[in-house]
Amino acid sequence: MQGGSSGIVYGGLKYQARCIADVRADAGSTTFLAGTLSLKEENEVHLIRLSPAESELVCDGLFYHPNEIWDLKSCPFDHRVFSTVYTSGEGYGAAVWKIPEQHGQSNSPQLEQLFELAGHTGKLRRVLWWPLGKHDKLISIDDRNIFLWNIDTSNKSAKVISQGSADMLPNLRGGAWDPHNHNSIAAISDSSLHLWDLRSMDKSTAIEHAHIRDVDYNPKKQNIIATAEDEFGIRLWDIRMLKHPLKDLPGHSHWTWTVRHNPEYDELLLSAGTDSTVNLWLAQVISNDSGPDSSPKRQEEPLLNSYTDYEDSIYGIAWSSHDPSLFASLSYDGRVVLESVKPYLQRK
Repeated sequence: MQGGSSGIVYGGLKYQARCIADVRADAGSTTFLAGTLSLKEENEVHLIRLSPAESELVCDGLFYHPNEIWDLKSCPFDHRVFSTVYTSGEGYGAAVWKIPEQHGQSNSPQLEQLFELAGHTGKLRRVLWWPLGKHDKLISIDDRNIFLWNIDTSNKSAKVISQGSADMLPNLRGGAWDPHNHNSIAAISDSSLHLWDLRSMDKSTAIEHAHIRDVDYNPKKQNIIATAEDEFGIRLWDIRMLKHPLKDLPGHSHWTWTVRHNPEYDELLLSAGTDSTVNLWLAQVISNDSGPDSSPKRQEEPLLNSYTDYEDSIYGIAWSSHDPSLFASLSYDGRVVLESVKPYLQRK
């Protein structure tokens, strides 16, 4: 099904942008953080909130950030804390920031840097927070290593407690932290996906010979992940048996860049890509939980809608934790659009 957009547009980003994140810890409203990617100008982080009447997206705060933002994540247990991966003249860096008390002012130029995630020698790619509540660990990924940090945002401290090397894997690109097991992450490289045990920093089961651009765990179903791949499009997997996918979904007409499971409706899936389109899927996966040797059951799943009212590549999508029927998308030209999937929930 093809569709334009009946969404709510936020036009406050002045520069190009790739990163948008749901503010999960804000239990009172649908809120997002978006960060810009300007080479020549001072970059910005926007705190974007859906108005109480749900009729517009408003800027709840605009904060200056010194460098281009390549990754942005909101802290799952403190709505004023977030992380960024950024570039500067000296290379790549990562830090955790705190939004200051605003006292009614919408523009607060100074973010408080709680700590840097220093010590990486490779090209920093991603910072991961464990998604389901308070956790005193943080993960940073560069192109050759994975660091596990012990963090204390109250005391503004971060310490590396273990480190894993990618060894011969080419070019780590990112990953996702298992919401059902805080000792496990899925990390992607240019040619594979591996599961890492954070206790030993050993990597195990893998999807080989696949150029995976993104991975996301299903927060409602254990052992299920979705991948966005150059060759095969979108695939759903049971991490206990990664030889064959549970589902294949068509990719985008150009690169499929990102994929996200809905936080509440376990069969809803979003994908976005460089074809200026966001796709909404009803991805029904039923796997037999009797053991890893069991055969998956397959069903056909429809494409519920394609949102096509964009003029540039879409690198960022985020579901609202406050209202899981809403999602925000961010195209490279800095355009944020909030859409509702309520018309499609009756299909579930």
